[in-house]
Amino acid sequence: MNSNKNNNTPKEEITFLTGPQNLFNDIIFSVKVFFETLSGVIKLRNIGPCVTIFGSARFNEHHKYYKLGEAVGAAVAKLGVTVLTGGGPGVMEASNKGAKSVGGRSVGANIVLPREQYPNIYLDTWIDLKYFFVRKVLLLKYSYAFVVLPGGVGTLDELFESVTLIQTKKIEQFPIVLIGTEFFKPLMDLMHHLATEGTIAEEDIKMFYLTDDIDDAMQYIKKNALDRFNLQPE
Repeated sequence: MNSNKNNNTPKEEITFLTGPQNLFNDIIFSVKVFFETLSGVIKLRNIGPCVTIFGSARFNEHHKYYKLGEAVGAAVAKLGVTVLTGGGPGVMEASNKGAKSVGGRSVGANIVLPREQYPNIYLDTWIDLKYFFVRKVLLLKYSYAFVVLPGGVGTLDELFESVTLIQTKKIEQFPIVLIGTEFFKPLMDLMHHLATEGTIAEEDIKMFYLTDDIDDAMQYIKKNALDRFNLQPE
């Protein structure tokens, strides 16, 4: 079983990201990336305006952050927009489950990994992806707001990808909401340290909206996403 899972590892990605390769092989890999992106765009074309929820894959259904994910997913769905996640277990599953529990639309962009990641059972629509960078593009493409729940390296990667694109004006200034003041306090301390050191502007810190109150978070999203971009919830 484990050996079969390990065979899912896209070894051509490892090769591609290990310096210059044979040009033909690099072209073939680039074409595969293009077709995976195209497949995602076709599969997800009708999912409507989304709010993407990021969070750890590692919390089980008894954990407080799993339960937080359920509550947040339900609250986002009640806004009338689609809940989009990475499609896997943990907080992602919880958020999709919460959306489904109130009759909302639940979508996932699942990454195929040797372990830990699998599509959860609460998805109306999902796509399995081999490449992280394609996955992040799709999670960003359809979203008008990003909700970040407690997570690890992958969650922080997704958070800072979003922040960087907003900061550099590659995408609109969509709201970024962090739910969990205790969990994210060290991160916000770091952001203030970066501003003190001059590596970011004080203004950049305003991109992060930190709260423990789910209703407050939804009001912020409604004002800065649904109302601002004139979205018509279903």
